[in-house]
Amino acid sequence: MVKGNIIVPEDILSFCCNGLQGSTSAPRAREPGEQEEAPGAMASPPAAHNPTEVQMSQLVLPCHTNHRGELSTGQLLKWIDTAACLSAERHAGCPCVTASMDDIYFEHTISVGQVVNIKAKVNRAFNSSMEVGIQVSYEDLCSGKHCSICKAYATFVAQGPLGSKVRLEPLIPQTEEEKIEYSIAAERRRMRLVHKDTLKDLLTSSPQETELETRDGSGAVPAERTRVESVELVLPPHANHQGNTFGGQIMAWMENVATIAASRLCHAHPTLRAIEMFHFRGPSQVGDRLVLKAIVNNAFKNSMEVGVCAEAYGQEMSVSRRHINSAFMTFVVLDQQGQPRTLPMVAPEPGDGERRYREASARKKIRLDRKYVVSCKQTEVPLSVPWDQSNKVYLSYNNVSALKMLVAKANWALAREKEKVRMYTLEEDKFLSFRIEISVCIPASRAFSLLSNLRRRHEWDSHYVSAELVQKVDDDDMIYHVVSQKLRNENKPQDFVILASRRKPCSKGDPYVVAFRSVTLPTHPARAEFTRGETLCSGFCIWPESQDTSKVAYYNQAMPGYLTYVTTNVAGLSSDICSTFEACEKFLLKNKEDLISRLQDF
Repeated sequence: MVKGNIIVPEDILSFCCNGLQGSTSAPRAREPGEQEEAPGAMASPPAAHNPTEVQMSQLVLPCHTNHRGELSTGQLLKWIDTAACLSAERHAGCPCVTASMDDIYFEHTISVGQVVNIKAKVNRAFNSSMEVGIQVSYEDLCSGKHCSICKAYATFVAQGPLGSKVRLEPLIPQTEEEKIEYSIAAERRRMRLVHKDTLKDLLTSSPQETELETRDGSGAVPAERTRVESVELVLPPHANHQGNTFGGQIMAWMENVATIAASRLCHAHPTLRAIEMFHFRGPSQVGDRLVLKAIVNNAFKNSMEVGVCAEAYGQEMSVSRRHINSAFMTFVVLDQQGQPRTLPMVAPEPGDGERRYREASARKKIRLDRKYVVSCKQTEVPLSVPWDQSNKVYLSYNNVSALKMLVAKANWALAREKEKVRMYTLEEDKFLSFRIEISVCIPASRAFSLLSNLRRRHEWDSHYVSAELVQKVDDDDMIYHVVSQKLRNENKPQDFVILASRRKPCSKGDPYVVAFRSVTLPTHPARAEFTRGETLCSGFCIWPESQDTSKVAYYNQAMPGYLTYVTTNVAGLSSDICSTFEACEKFLLKNKEDLISRLQDF
């Protein structure tokens, strides 16, 4: 499960069908020649930085709720999808369809009479798809209390006539928050693309025996008893403005059958806590029949996973069904104190049921990894997170996104300038970060190749003694064991186990990125002859300035052991850092025509 790190001018359709009573806000554009209103007059709110931003507010009425008087999750999914679609279409200028919805974690329930506030805006546009970030909160009108409900990311695809793809204009982020989301969107996209491979790798490396086989399963409930199959006829009120079945409606139907399946296991009313990625594989239209299937795949101590899918066919007697969507939903059953109850075990069906059972366990492991590594705020992520095959994608994501977040920060201040080397600092509550910047007459791709190879860093950085490549994770991620010089007041050298993640530009204007963070490996524990050091966030960003010139910037969130060293340089009492990067420039110039380095792709 991923709990994400997420971060409006318009005429919006008024939704009256199915109880969608609500409002969306849009600043009014001035007509040519219209004068701006004087201060204190009734004026329209100022235009948002991001022109794709959409705000939606919905009053929760009894028709939107379940038997407990809480907002139905299916209804909330409809509103989320609507707001996200409006935002996507603002940027595209043409119809858009939902391609996927990332994991959603529901932190609170919402009651009748409260207001749901939804903000959606495009974080980044790729070729024909775009990522939309969604923030959902509720407002209690009586007490004035506001509380976050969930954050989500949705992918939309722009469609031209007859379903043809539309090439999207790039989005230009304006604020610090938008620049961070824009930069990290490329990493989230990369993580989505490898999600299936991550699950496959984990299942391959896991033991074949299931949890049920290692404990007393005599009281287990057969999974077959939880199976649900329901059919829906797609009518005009279920369609969007393009004539296809509204994605939010499909998600709501899926949530309904999943809730029934969960209820059959626990004989109680379950609460939906998380949804793992909706993925739309194709459209359905008015007149289609949608068959919705759900079954409990696995029950853990306090939660259960329900698998649900939607298939469509065109005529009553048709035997050919199209797979429209599938998702995995996590439910809990709360007691009177609001604490999760212990659930009965599930006995999987032979064959496919056992496969689904094992996959559910693997998905739980992956969700915990994502929650632990990806979703935490940077200051909450522990140093030296253990590395293994199952969390490699998420550690790599965290490594690169942390650096990109640091790069996008505002308020960097020029602290020192010596020759061509510029040193900037960023002071935050818990960290002092520094940036070293230099322009070098070398193509950005060459600088990227040279600086991403830690085994050559000792050639220009006197603090490095050696760097051994201990594991090549893939073409973009390597783990090194680094030995550095002794720190002042230390009687032995430091060593580090560092994950180096490198990324080529995703689109024009993006930098080359080489990110570093500490990890732990069982094969390289701390040893007595070294002081084990750690780095939370550091690395290079390399921007092409011309075909033969690059701007190379090194970033580092200084750890306590290095603060004195950094502040001494910032204050001008030492030129060690500047000298190091002057040596870096000489190293790059000396090796820019090196054929071996040119061909080497670490």
